[in-house]
Amino acid sequence: MDKKKEIYFYNTLSKKKEKFVPIKKGEVGVYSCGPTVYWNAHIGHMYAFVVWDVMVRFLRWSGYKVNHVMNITDVGHMTNEDEGTGEDKMEKGAKREGLTVWEVAKKYEKQFFESEKLLNIVRPDVACRATEHIEEQIELAKKIEENGFAYKTKTGLVFDTGKFKDYAKFSGKKLDQMEDGSRVEVDKEKKNPWDFLLWVTNQPEHIMKWDSPWGEGFPGWHLECTAMSVKYLGEKFDIHTGGMEHISVHHTNEIAQGYGAFGKQTANFWMHNGWLNLKGEKMSKSLGNMYTVLDLIEKGHDPLALRYLVLSSHYRKGLVFSLDSLEVAQKTLNKLRKAVGSWKSGEKKGKISEEWKDKFRGVLADDLATPELLALVWKMVKSELSSEDKLATLLDLDQVLGLDLGKDKEGKKDVPKKVIDLGKERVEARKEGDYKRADEIREKISKLGYTVEDKKDGYEFLEK
Repeated sequence: MDKKKEIYFYNTLSKKKEKFVPIKKGEVGVYSCGPTVYWNAHIGHMYAFVVWDVMVRFLRWSGYKVNHVMNITDVGHMTNEDEGTGEDKMEKGAKREGLTVWEVAKKYEKQFFESEKLLNIVRPDVACRATEHIEEQIELAKKIEENGFAYKTKTGLVFDTGKFKDYAKFSGKKLDQMEDGSRVEVDKEKKNPWDFLLWVTNQPEHIMKWDSPWGEGFPGWHLECTAMSVKYLGEKFDIHTGGMEHISVHHTNEIAQGYGAFGKQTANFWMHNGWLNLKGEKMSKSLGNMYTVLDLIEKGHDPLALRYLVLSSHYRKGLVFSLDSLEVAQKTLNKLRKAVGSWKSGEKKGKISEEWKDKFRGVLADDLATPELLALVWKMVKSELSSEDKLATLLDLDQVLGLDLGKDKEGKKDVPKKVIDLGKERVEARKEGDYKRADEIREKISKLGYTVEDKKDGYEFLEK
């Protein structure tokens, strides 16, 4: 491959950047850990999916045929998954809302994909539900057991990490420092405290359960990802993605399962994103500090401003989010849209600048350096390149950015509901001849960052 086109990604497996060479020339298999659909996906979750969308878009823009597979966890993700104790998150969601587990799964899977659409995330080629792949999970667990990597206890079928000497290598754990006391109702039959469940059989009241060689029960959370990734991508594929929180347990256990079943790594590259934090804290439901994409829209923000904000951070470092930073991203995105709009006024069709395209490709090929990419975009915007060529080049790059720059937009964010309601009150006050009150309402609108411009057929809000 031309050195200009070489791609380097950080591989958690080796703890360094490595040249990316796909297993099959011209094709890339990507597996992404998807959502557990028991509650709304908040923007902390969506940060990760924007990141991996950019990676998949970049690979396709670079000429690769990509098969992107993502799981939907709708069973088996326990509040204390390694012991098979606590409560299944799906059942927890069902109790919270007075719905069946199946209704909860359907509701929040829909919410997740609606959020993806709003953020212009390309839907995975395969979105596979855990409950629709029980047979594959049972077969995988049987294979692991037949190879001598599993044993039965009162809780179910357990993976024997003692048979896999490199179990701690991926996460860097010091297993002898792990404490049983950090877990609830420890299974005393387990050979090692960090051995994990492949199939859970000790919860007869669990709603979602299936027959298996080890008794009626349900799969452990880790099993689904190995079973479904190899089903759709083969026993060896190119890239496995997820959040950095997956490194120490979920992905460590996936790697163990791969060795137990196939005697090898299932993925060549393991890539992990940092977190979207809010005021120095991880955004989470338990902390009550989460926003969904729809929450941002209701506050008057364009969801693609969030996408732009995500691009301004490096995926491995994560992002400190605030509404103020979102406002800055919105204004910057609007300036870019305005520039694109001005370039469209020309009649001449432009050409993609290979010089700038190579520059863009270069920073993306260095482990998806999107902050540097945005800086380059603005350099091109201010460059001597013709308007027509700028337009063609940027619209080509937008296949990676995913900002919909080719679509006509007004460059304005949605007006917040509070401002709209005040506008209606002002109209009523004016109809009643109460101009003093109308002026007071205008002042309130001004404090919210808007001015009111009266017109013959009504009025318009303008952002200050």
